[in-house]
Amino acid sequence: MTQDAGRSGGAVGPEGSEGRAVLLIAGLADLAVTTLGSALGVVSGLLRRSDAAELASEAEQDLMARGRLALDRYAAVPPAHLELLARHVTARENDGV
Repeated sequence: MTQDAGRSGGAVGPEGSEGRAVLLIAGLADLAVTTLGSALGVVSGLLRRSDAAELASEAEQDLMARGRLALDRYAAVPPAHLELLARHVTARENDGV
């Protein structure tokens, strides 16, 4: 049996969960380094362009739009379920139903 086969056995207990956490963190770190390297390559390519100021302005507008959407999606708290039920009951009572 290889070491990879032993690792994927899903060990239970502190050693298994700690090992899994370490693997997840290492994977995230590798992904971050890879993404950062790619982003730096793209940025250096963009800096060589003659329309870099226009691209930066468009990128800023895009980021602001994404920020607005993210805030709208996560910051807006929907009304509580019981509050909605109370409003529905009040509306029905006012209508005489």
